[in-house]
Amino acid sequence: MEFAWLILLFPLVGVLVSALLGRWLDRRIVAAAATAAVGASFVVAVLVLVEMLGLPVESTTGGNGRASIVPLFSWISAGDFQVEVRLLVDQLSILMALVVTGVSTLIHAYSAAYMRGDVDYKRYFTWLNLFVLSMLVLVLGDSFLTLYAGWEGVGLCSFLLIGYWFEREAPANAAKKAFLVNRVGDVGLALGIMLIFATFGSLSFGQVLPAAGEVLAALPGTATAIALLLLAGAVAKSAQLPLHVWLPDAMEGPTPVSALIHAATMVTAGVYLIARCHTLFEASATALTWVAWIGTITGLFAATVAAVQKDLKRVLAYSTISQLGIMFLGIGVGAYAAGLFHLTTHAFFKALLFLGAGSVMHALHGELDIFKMGGLRRKLPWTFGTFLVGILALAAVPPFSGFWSKDEIMVAAFDSGNVALWLVATVTGGLTAFYAFRLLFVAFGGKARLDKKTEQGLHESGPVMIVPMVLLAVLAALAGVLGLPEGLGLGNALEEFLHPVFAGAAEAVPAGAVDWLPVALSLLAAGLGLAAAYWLYVRRWGLAARWAKDNAWLYDLVLAGYRVDDLYQAAVVRPLRALGDVLARVVEARTIDGAVNGLARLLGL
Repeated sequence: MEFAWLILLFPLVGVLVSALLGRWLDRRIVAAAATAAVGASFVVAVLVLVEMLGLPVESTTGGNGRASIVPLFSWISAGDFQVEVRLLVDQLSILMALVVTGVSTLIHAYSAAYMRGDVDYKRYFTWLNLFVLSMLVLVLGDSFLTLYAGWEGVGLCSFLLIGYWFEREAPANAAKKAFLVNRVGDVGLALGIMLIFATFGSLSFGQVLPAAGEVLAALPGTATAIALLLLAGAVAKSAQLPLHVWLPDAMEGPTPVSALIHAATMVTAGVYLIARCHTLFEASATALTWVAWIGTITGLFAATVAAVQKDLKRVLAYSTISQLGIMFLGIGVGAYAAGLFHLTTHAFFKALLFLGAGSVMHALHGELDIFKMGGLRRKLPWTFGTFLVGILALAAVPPFSGFWSKDEIMVAAFDSGNVALWLVATVTGGLTAFYAFRLLFVAFGGKARLDKKTEQGLHESGPVMIVPMVLLAVLAALAGVLGLPEGLGLGNALEEFLHPVFAGAAEAVPAGAVDWLPVALSLLAAGLGLAAAYWLYVRRWGLAARWAKDNAWLYDLVLAGYRVDDLYQAAVVRPLRALGDVLARVVEARTIDGAVNGLARLLGL
């Protein structure tokens, strides 16, 4: 595994090629080089995985026999503060690296066609490669400071890519919003890292995480403070309540960027952080409870908002927020492998759905209102077929991948005794099926509601866009085999693979266990959601619109995301702007400048 550093090198080379040589290279070469760079990184990750699987699970000292440290260089040396840049190659980091590089390769390939008409091709692929590189630094780093460098890197890249079309007001504002909201969480993460160093005298995972239980046992207040500060960073990056408001607006960036943010980078970082630092969270009596409840409430909140959206990408954006909430629930009840299993399957079907949305936009000249679509299944058969697979996985319809990963979390929540959490999550599952099939029926089913000009020019996307969607559809359909429950007489491959990372963790229930009652009720909820969507948007078209008109106040409230943005404007933005005006006009202009000018007049200058 000594060559694991190549996982980082190839995207770095891609960044340098696009940034330094892009202006002189043909657009196709720029796209091919950027895609090949991430693809090569994926190949290296696969080779590392193969080598890892050939090692004994347990080392001679009783530790994780498949974990390895790859030193790179010395970063900081100041007295007792020593930071070495090293890679931690273990089951968790290599799983994340495979998801990041695998999905990103397909998104890069798709982008080659989707962004073909853009005037600044090399800037786009430079930042796209840098995004992947930053995420890989985050998940492969062996210390909290290296993780933080990658954490800030993905934050910067999200700002650059969400605001890619910065000459337009909406993308520029969305980029600033994402950057500022994430800064709130990043302050919490930074303070948590400082407190970790003050408590442990080190920022290395290898020294901090194994000792967390023993060191923090006598410091319960410190344990809770560290965990909640880390949680603040995770909540912002993974768009959980109340710091979720940046993600729906992030749809202003190019659609492949949305796929990358939602599926393989950025928002998954919070889930990874908590899973990696599970020993720190378990040292607190309350931290994991906070994780579970924040995720559960966010899941329900975002599902209700997704159920009324008209904008295709905003439905998917709120869906991501909701699905991340389910992952937080899994991690919060101690089902770490189940939470990461859902992270993996979600990466496949959510990337697929966003790329499908991009294909629809490509065909409809940028149209996003699903109620101005209709009948697309006949005009866009490849897009419809792959999109359908993504919807079935999102709605957790068996045997598609989302069913196995989501219901494993449901079982864990139920069997851990957290019945309230499980019940709310089950309702969320029903709403997920409702909004997923609502989207499918309205956009692709029924009669075409397109204007004549758009309908005449309607055409399917080319092979460069279709092939990545087909490959993601295969993964979304079949990835459930990674975590088939042991109760079916099959080994849970992903749980067995990740077990050494979480050995000794206080899991609520062994991953892969089966309790058929929560599974049956989850399926019932999903069935009811599907039936409701079919009744309202196929059998009784117009009934939902009439209900919305009769209950306009409630409909408008939910459509606006319960006006959380308005609350932030009233409680935070406008007061800060008012304070800024006072500081600029009174403190600076009159007090500071006035004192300087008065002194000058006094001296006759």
